[in-house]
Amino acid sequence: MTATQDPIAQGGQPDTASASIPATRPRSAVSTGVGIAGIVGLFSYLLLARYAPEVAAFLGIDWGNRGVMSGPGSAVASVLACAIPMVLWSIFIDKVHRNPTTGIDWSLERPFGDTLDISLTKIVGLWATWGLIAAAYIVLRYYWSGQYLFAMELLAAVAPWLLLASVPYILIIDRRSVEPRDGCYAFGRWLLTAGGEADRRAIGHHFRAWAVKGFFTAFMLSIVPGNFSALVSVPIRDVLANPYMIAIWTINLLYLVDVHVATVGYILTLKPLDAHIRTANPYGMAWVAALICYPPFILMNGGPLDYRVNGADWGHWLAGNETLMIIWGALLCLLIAVYSWATMAFGLRFSNLTHRGIITHGPYRFTRHPAYVAKNLSWWIGALPFLVTGGGWIEAVRNVVLLGLVSGVYYWRAKTEEKHLLADPAYVAYWNWAQHHALVPRLFARLTGRSRPLIRLEPDPRVGPVA
Repeated sequence: MTATQDPIAQGGQPDTASASIPATRPRSAVSTGVGIAGIVGLFSYLLLARYAPEVAAFLGIDWGNRGVMSGPGSAVASVLACAIPMVLWSIFIDKVHRNPTTGIDWSLERPFGDTLDISLTKIVGLWATWGLIAAAYIVLRYYWSGQYLFAMELLAAVAPWLLLASVPYILIIDRRSVEPRDGCYAFGRWLLTAGGEADRRAIGHHFRAWAVKGFFTAFMLSIVPGNFSALVSVPIRDVLANPYMIAIWTINLLYLVDVHVATVGYILTLKPLDAHIRTANPYGMAWVAALICYPPFILMNGGPLDYRVNGADWGHWLAGNETLMIIWGALLCLLIAVYSWATMAFGLRFSNLTHRGIITHGPYRFTRHPAYVAKNLSWWIGALPFLVTGGGWIEAVRNVVLLGLVSGVYYWRAKTEEKHLLADPAYVAYWNWAQHHALVPRLFARLTGRSRPLIRLEPDPRVGPVA
């Protein structure tokens, strides 16, 4: 049975004879402490930015009329405040640089001459890849308007420094890499030999990985300033005005956690942190399912799957009933907390469409897809699509159906992601454990009466080797 065959989704029979249930939950690729360190750093900076005038006065610093630190530069600093503690925890506490999955053997100290040709070839491949991404940014006008303009200006500012830093980084890491010839090398080799010698499979992995980074890094950087500014600048009296405003501010704070940890994850795909992209999803439908959830391809907000036409959120429908509003707001905050917790659990490794290590702790001990479950439930509870302000029952039915389709898209994403990850025995072990021990699969099995089969899947050659 190959990794392309989901025994549950396709109705096949799992290999129960050779599969087994792990006695304990498989070890997570990331420790709990990484995410906690990042959140401590982020919240500390958030407090500093919000109360900057008071802090300056306490320290005797002339702050003038500058007010709170809510600008784009401060938003970038908040990302660094989240990233640095996670990096320090990963290196000094978890010592991830020693993991065999990094592909680095620090005891190796080859002479520079032994790997110089390889390194120079990789630099050619890397710089050419960055050039292609930059060309895409320049050509596509979408990236030079609205919130994306900040992301482009930031990337343009750091690009020269990244080019310079990449040279010693590659020279040093290649001397200690078990196998320095990777996809970047293969692409550089292809360029230098005019399309002659090339490992096309490695090049394909290289392009998929950098396509993920190029697309999602720009998106995440574009939404950081607005999300950060809204939390820092809103007066506390407005936050505490009523239960609805308290819930909205709390939800925005939880989304801040998600956005910052995810942004750090897309940026720091580095082997010494064991956060590199091991494999990028090779299945076209996985890319379609993911990209239609993000601009400019998004089908939801303002698109054909917009489920909010003539609708209003929970605050409108529950206005005047403070008790029910408190309960509803608390429930929404809980769901978004689970969603953000799922991102935080990845630490430095969050990313769509990639495999960077199997996460089994945090909310992943309860279900294999906690972020998707929590996010979709929050939409149903928050939007209340069956209630509309105009258009009658037809509009209500339409909104319910469209939100149902949106949830279907996320189910599709979950299945295509598992199709990719099931090529790794570590995920198969986690899948089997979750089927019999995780809360949500057990609950569904009890409610539906379906059995919880085990699976044993062989790696799909299209995915490639998993480190």
